[in-house]
Amino acid sequence: MAIIHLTRDAFDKAVASGVSMVDFWATWCGPCRMLAPVMEELAGQYEGRALVGKVDVDAEQDLAVRFGVMSIPTVIFFKDGQEVDRKVGVMPPSSYTDALDGLL
Repeated sequence: MAIIHLTRDAFDKAVASGVSMVDFWATWCGPCRMLAPVMEELAGQYEGRALVGKVDVDAEQDLAVRFGVMSIPTVIFFKDGQEVDRKVGVMPPSSYTDALDGLL
């Protein structure tokens, strides 16, 4: 499964049920580009078990403001539509897998 690019209109429905991991990023952000392959790999690894999405903070400023994203990349974990965890900055892949595994 590929990463789902989320917009304001689709966001709430996408994360409403189950486990979701959403990467808030921007095209000009170097650390965001470093994290992109990790997110792609996790999207495949967790296919059918968790949604892996991305929000472009330049295109979707309302979502960035709504979730208080002050630095990017910020990865927010949701369970049934509620934020349960977040990681700011580039972390080792195990940080993301540990968070997802703890929610599944």
